Amino acid sequence: MKRAIALTADAVLCVVSVHVAYYLRTNEWPEFFGPALYPVMTAIVLAVPFFIVSGLYRAIFRYAGAAALIAILKAVTLFAVPFAFIYTYVGIAGVPRTIGLIQPLLLLLFVTGSRGLAGAWLGRGYRNAVLEKDKPRVLIYGAGALGRQIASALQVSGQVRLVGFLDDDKNLWKAIINGQRVHAPAELDRLVSRSGVTDVLLAINKASRDRRNEIVKQLKKSGLHVRTMPGVDQLARGTVSFSDLKDLEIEDLLGRAPIPPHEELLRQNISGKVVLVTGAGGSIGSEICRQIARLGPDILLLVDSSEFNLYTIHQQLLHEMTIKSATVRSVVPLLANVRDTRRIDEIVGSWKPYTIYHAAAYKHVPLVEHNVLEGVANNVFGTLNVATAARVHGIANFVLISTDKAVRPTNVMGASKRLAEIILQALDADGLPGKFSIVRFGNVLGSSGSVVPLFRRQIAAGGPITITHADITRYFMTIPEAAQLVIQAGAMAEGGDVFVLDMGDPVRIVDLARSMIELSGLSVRDDHSGDGDIAIEQIGLRPGEKLYEELLIGNNPSISAHPRILRANEPFIAWNELRSELDRLRAMIDHGASPAARNLLQKLVVEFEPMTEVVDFVTLRQEEVTVDD
Repeated sequence: MKRAIALTADAVLCVVSVHVAYYLRTNEWPEFFGPALYPVMTAIVLAVPFFIVSGLYRAIFRYAGAAALIAILKAVTLFAVPFAFIYTYVGIAGVPRTIGLIQPLLLLLFVTGSRGLAGAWLGRGYRNAVLEKDKPRVLIYGAGALGRQIASALQVSGQVRLVGFLDDDKNLWKAIINGQRVHAPAELDRLVSRSGVTDVLLAINKASRDRRNEIVKQLKKSGLHVRTMPGVDQLARGTVSFSDLKDLEIEDLLGRAPIPPHEELLRQNISGKVVLVTGAGGSIGSEICRQIARLGPDILLLVDSSEFNLYTIHQQLLHEMTIKSATVRSVVPLLANVRDTRRIDEIVGSWKPYTIYHAAAYKHVPLVEHNVLEGVANNVFGTLNVATAARVHGIANFVLISTDKAVRPTNVMGASKRLAEIILQALDADGLPGKFSIVRFGNVLGSSGSVVPLFRRQIAAGGPITITHADITRYFMTIPEAAQLVIQAGAMAEGGDVFVLDMGDPVRIVDLARSMIELSGLSVRDDHSGDGDIAIEQIGLRPGEKLYEELLIGNNPSISAHPRILRANEPFIAWNELRSELDRLRAMIDHGASPAARNLLQKLVVEFEPMTEVVDFVTLRQEEVTVDD
């Protein structure tokens, strides 16, 4: 079909070239069915076959180059010889002889020009039009300095088609910025239907948390993919590409308006001192390390049993030291398992840190439920080892990172963390120097094993998103906020304190899943909308999993010097009594007695009410083998 179109176009050019030749010769346009009809018919009859034989219609116009121009010159030359012979040498009545010379020159010009225009359009304009059609169409919410900067960077990148701005400021409505109109937020639906908007980029860093949530709620209804701004360094370089834009972090919706930290509390137990962090490569531990490194400690000791995690956080801190964002004098990575008494004692004894943050723990509820003895040994006796070393070497401050699952636990992980709390309370109550304190909080967004990264992977894979129960709720906090509050709480410790972080309101996991789907520009597929993009499926509660989490065992918390940190008054067991029970528990672990160990754990943590029978994998396998024998 393309060849037929090209051939037809050349035939039309034959007609046009004859008429233009007449006009140039006589200064008048000829009658179509007058004498000019003879050279028109001759031009078509001669030119088209010569063009076909010369291969003009085998060339691809968008890639036509010098070879195609040479082919056109040859074809027109072959045509010009007989045409000039007929109308210039022989002559036809009513046709000026100069037509035989002018028309071939015009035909050469017209055919060459048509190929050039076609090549330019197909090779650049057409392809650009196709690419432009396939580009994401983006609205920027926020026409301030940040929005304008992002718009300029995106226009330079050429990876998106910028449709315009949205802004709450009435004074900016209908203004033109960077060639784009600023629209009122109420026009969003019209812009989506008229301009095919696919993505909205938030550039509203100065908006209040409540206003930001209102905006996001409105955007979720539109079904658009909501993104947020890239890093400041990329904006400064003007090198932003569309792939640099981040999906809107769910933290932006679940987090609270940040309260500036108390600088004195942050630095009190850190600046100029030696600080040790166990579990330094974990989600919480690594963030605590990053926060500490920026507070000017003398030496930061990183303790972790995972070589890869320890290497990763060490390299990150070295990089931050290079760019001067970390002010720590020295960072020391130490491979160690908190269950290794000798290794922990030699580390603590060699450096004698002023403050120890104990974040090393097994925290995944189902895994610990299936590996009871390892969970108890790590969470209970690992804590005891580090606390004992701190006591022996006169460490001033010891802070245990605990969890809301330690409150009225229904699983081994929560019960083991509660027993670790009891150990520290008992040690602190013996009157010896040193402050032992506990900081308890719920889930942190984005930590390893949390639902947020899992849901992101499931959405990227096309779903479904799996939740354990429709009514399950959890407390959430961002990792940086949790780490800052941990450091500040430790500085307020008077000894034996159980600090509880204000986690805000609990969040239904199914609502979290829906929000993440909608903020990705997708829709939920359920009974009411069978044509949605991502389904949410319930797979049932896992062993030991609660529907609801709590932060307090009692109901009488007291306030502290920080509005986000409460003090809890929790009962504990005296150290003289607890020590002998811990010896029994250790013996059970040494003998591989999972059921007995869990029973003793239940005795020591009186609030512990297991939801299931023992599901320890080794115990179950041993029972299978016994039955088979």
